[in-house]
Amino acid sequence: MILWLTILQVSVAVAAGAFCLVLGLVGRRPSDFSVGALALVELLLIVQVVAAIVAPFVGNPPTGDLLEYWVYLVSAVLLPIGAVLWALMERSRWSTVILGVAALAVAVMVWRMHVIWTVQVA
Repeated sequence: MILWLTILQVSVAVAAGAFCLVLGLVGRRPSDFSVGALALVELLLIVQVVAAIVAPFVGNPPTGDLLEYWVYLVSAVLLPIGAVLWALMERSRWSTVILGVAALAVAVMVWRMHVIWTVQVA
């Protein structure tokens, strides 16, 4: 279950990042679609927060460092919010590029969180 959620999150974040990067590089300002793409990434991160809280109680304890996991998770949750707020205030093509970079950074963080939770030995 956690692997499928991780694959979904990484796929959506990479797709959103690529979408925003392409729009930004061709000169488009942030649109509802580019902001919505990051909103979908944020929604999946909120699901990840709930899953991280519930997982130990249903018999799926983490195998890695919990502090590192939660630092990544909090950073990943705040990054899209900050990128969207900045993009909405700035409204330039470079803010669309920032949306894309933020989404790709979240994809890397989500994969690292998966490794911490399921793969590393404590």
